[in-house]
Amino acid sequence: MKIQKIKKAILPVAGFGTRFLPATKAQPKEMLPVVDKPVIQYLVEEVVAAGVEEVIFVTGRGKRAIEDHFDTSFELEHTLVEKHKKDLLEAVRTISGLAKFSYVRQPLPLGDGHAILQAAHIVGDEPALVVFGDCLYDSEVPASTQLIESFERYGDPVIGLSEVEKKEVSKFGVIDGVELDEKTWEVRAVVEKPDPKDAPTNLVAVGKYIITPEVFKTLSKMKSGKSGEIRLADAFDIMLSENKVLYGRILEGEWLDTGNKLNFMKASIHLGLKHPEIKDELRKYLKKMMA
Repeated sequence: MKIQKIKKAILPVAGFGTRFLPATKAQPKEMLPVVDKPVIQYLVEEVVAAGVEEVIFVTGRGKRAIEDHFDTSFELEHTLVEKHKKDLLEAVRTISGLAKFSYVRQPLPLGDGHAILQAAHIVGDEPALVVFGDCLYDSEVPASTQLIESFERYGDPVIGLSEVEKKEVSKFGVIDGVELDEKTWEVRAVVEKPDPKDAPTNLVAVGKYIITPEVFKTLSKMKSGKSGEIRLADAFDIMLSENKVLYGRILEGEWLDTGNKLNFMKASIHLGLKHPEIKDELRKYLKKMMA
């Protein structure tokens, strides 16, 4: 069977960003800058580097800034031309040309699976990347490319995984399964936020997936569970109960989780120390602070 190429990515960005209030009262959490780019731009650049041609944003109220960011800004570009700021002009123009962008709304906060389902009519009968808005990766090979490599080998849904300390597993969805090689697991169960002593592994889902039409089909049949939401993890549970195959790929690189304030600051420092404009002065400042 010929495996379809991944050409589309779904980025669910409809959440309220309550962990970052009051900063997110009037702007999307995904637009908060890490060094000099919003989080969402790093993610779009990642999926585009992996070969994605169309990015589908699942948005909600108050997310207009994301659409504006990836649109052409004639007034800004005209000002940069007049001021002969060619480098900035090129950086701004590059954003709108990264991919083809589509926008759909999640009318109510009914879960991540419900958000993904809003993009089903655009994705159609194809596999797609799903990348959540708080999962950056600093890696030589883009994290999305690594997922695609596994999908092209096996042809079934893939969960992006990272190893964490055992005491941290209670914050995440943890997989159980069979190790196929040093990077790949066949997933047999997804356990949500287990007590560390009960966790089957220390491999957690990081918010990056490849889903297939079978996942959309499962989500479309689901009703809200105990949480009142339609969740992707629950869809995977249903598929596993029906003897469907699901894989996990341990992602190589540095996982920069921007989902809370402390980790957001860590990500900013990590990428700031690699930024050619500020890395030297930032390193000096940090050494001074440590002293």
